[in-house]
Formats: sequence, structure tokens, C-alpha cells
Amino acid sequence: PNRSKLQDMLANLRDVDDLPSLQPSVAPSSRPSSSRLIEHEINRTDEVEALTFPPSSGKSFIMGTDEALESELGLGELAGLTVANEADSLTYDIANNKDALRKTWNPKFTLRSHFDGIRGLAFHPVEPVLITASEDHTLKMWNLQKTAPAKKSASLDVEPIYTFRAHTGPVLCVVMSSNGEQCYSGGTDGLIHGWNTTNPNIDPYDSYDPSVLRGAFVGHTDAVWGLVYSGAHQRLLSCSADGTIRLWKATEIAPALNIFNDNQEMGIPSSVDLVSSDPSLMVASFNSGYTSIFNMETRQRILTLESSVDTSMYQKKTQIKQTKKIYTVGNLFGKLIHSMVAHLDAVTSLAVDPNGLYLMSGSHDCSIRLWNLESKTCIQEFTAHRKKFDESIHDVAFHPSKCYIASAGADALAKVFV
Repeated sequence: PNRSKLQDMLANLRDVDDLPSLQPSVAPSSRPSSSRLIEHEINRTDEVEALTFPPSSGKSFIMGTDEALESELGLGELAGLTVANEADSLTYDIANNKDALRKTWNPKFTLRSHFDGIRGLAFHPVEPVLITASEDHTLKMWNLQKTAPAKKSASLDVEPIYTFRAHTGPVLCVVMSSNGEQCYSGGTDGLIHGWNTTNPNIDPYDSYDPSVLRGAFVGHTDAVWGLVYSGAHQRLLSCSADGTIRLWKATEIAPALNIFNDNQEMGIPSSVDLVSSDPSLMVASFNSGYTSIFNMETRQRILTLESSVDTSMYQKKTQIKQTKKIYTVGNLFGKLIHSMVAHLDAVTSLAVDPNGLYLMSGSHDCSIRLWNLESKTCIQEFTAHRKKFDESIHDVAFHPSKCYIASAGADALAKVFV
């Protein structure tokens, strides 16, 4: 019933141009501003059933059965995807948290201090604190409760309270310890730096404290793509473009305890994580299309998961991250359980909320999507970042204990949603 009304509104909004373009290669500035205003209207009405923001177009469309829409966008399998903004399906249950019941996630802060793309995010386990890792060679810590009025709008700005400097190249990943007292970063310089996390209430203009930098874990000979912290054993896992996965003792600066795939039998690792059901196991994906589970102490490869890529594609070195689909695999037998077309471009990052109810995906199509894990349906989508060349969103994260989510963009911005 509101379609004609919304289409009239869209026609008016196409002339809106309140955001200056960051660089010539990004999409026209009317798209982000229109998207934000339309999202605001959608959040105020319950009659609209679905909304999507095509990243390559300056227009916003109401999804329906319109054949003209499908032919214009060329969505293929994705044309059947709808985003339901319904209150019942967006109940976000966190025990003993009265603020957890929400209809949608809404943008709250835009963090603007890095000079190049942001590759990684890490939330503090209990505090409203975020650390960002950037291609500008630095990491920055943000206290989300330390805000100041923005200069040209009614929104609030957050300034970084600390900048971590030691890497000599782009920083690609960051993780925090389970108590939040340390963090670890990896970069293209092949180093993993350990840091003592500063007090989130420090004066950002205090003099430099050399004790913040704990030291470098040395061993990798090429870029460190991913890091994961194991609280159960106080271990650190890293995967690198040098072909190896390394296990480190997080509490001391020392050589790696174990090295996996040192003969590059599986290919080059592109990501690594812990198996949540068994903290002694880790899972790694490789540019060959393989995904394998290893025992961290014995170095034994337990099993190789059923590949999400056709075997004929192995020679093309298609990485798991480079598809537009999300795959669900049961690690007990390594069989593919479910796959779905999820985005219009490569899915770059995934995060599961602390209760295991929702999955969040980020993509180079400029969108973040929130999925109900049980029903495998998309329940919210929002456009978060502009494109820089062919890249957009590098990372997404849920806060472990508070109602925050964050995204990291190639546009040098981090966004926080509440």
C-alpha cells in the first residue's frame, strides 16, 4: 500500500547530495545519503516488508516480484532474497539485558581518524571499547562512551584515545585477550606485535608510555592475514602468506610452539579460527579451496571439510573468502549442510553473536546483512561503507557482552551500530 508513496519519496531523494565524495572512484554520493534517509523512514513504518540497497546503483529499490527490477540488477539467484524488518523476527535475546529487545540495529558512531582502509576490529570483552587496525600502519583504541558533539551535525563524534605505532606496513588483523588486558596485531611486515591495552579513561594527550608495546612475535616471513586468541590455553594462532599457521604462547614473547602446513601441502592459509565445541582444535581455510581441522597440540590434521568449491576450480586457487555465498558445514563429518547466495560481491567477513543466534556478514557489495541462523533467513540489511576501488567492508564484529556491532571499511571509516 505504501509502494507508490515510497517511490515518490525516492524521486525526491535522488536530488539530495549532502555528502562530499571521498574520491573519484567511489559511487555517487547520492546513494549513501539516500540510503541513510530511506533507512530512517523504513525504521518508522511497519508496513514495508523488504528493502535492499544495490551497491552499484545510485537508486534504492523496494524488493518485489517486479521482473523489471531483476533484469536491471542482474541478481540471478540473489533476486529471491528479501530482508524482513519485522519486530517478531528481530528479537535479540541476551540474558539479563533489558536493552537487548530491539527491532533493528541503527548507526550510532562513525569513527574517522585513520588515513587508509581499516582491515580489522576487536571489541574489549566487557568495556565499550573498540580497537581498529588500519592500512595506515597504526591501530587505534576508541572509548565509545567518550563522545563530543560533531562540528557540522547533531550526531556525536568519538575521538581515538590511543594510537598504537610499531608496524612498518599495513596492519591486517587484531585480537584481544579474554580479559582485555592485552591485544595482538599482525601486518604485512610479517610481525605479530603484543600490546598492553591502555586504560580506556586515559587522557589522549598524555605522554607516550613505552610499556604499552610488549614486543614482537617473530617467525613469519610474509604478511600475517589472521589472528585468533585462545582463552582456554592462553595461546595465539596466526596464519600467514608464507604458507604457515603458527601457535604461540600469548603470555611471553618467544618462538612459536608449533608450526602447521610448513610444506604448504594444503596451499596458503587465508583464515584461521578455533573450533568452539573443542578448544584443542582449530580450523583453517586455504586458497586451494580446502578447509581443514587440526589438533593444535599434536599438529594432527583431523579431517578436511567437504570443499565449497568445485574440484575443477582448485587450479584457479579460488579462496573460500572469494565467493558470494555463505556455507554451513558440520565439522563432525565434514559434510556441507547448507549454502546460500548471500551478497552481490565477495563475502569478506563473518561474525556470530555471543549467544549463537545470529550471523553477521560483510561484503565488498557495501552491505552488512544479519541472518537468523536457525531459519537461514536475512532479517536486516544496511549499507555501511563506500567503495574504494573494488573493496568495501573488510571486517564485522559483535561486542561480546554489550549491544554493539561494528564494521571496518576500505573507506578508512569504522561504523558502530546499536
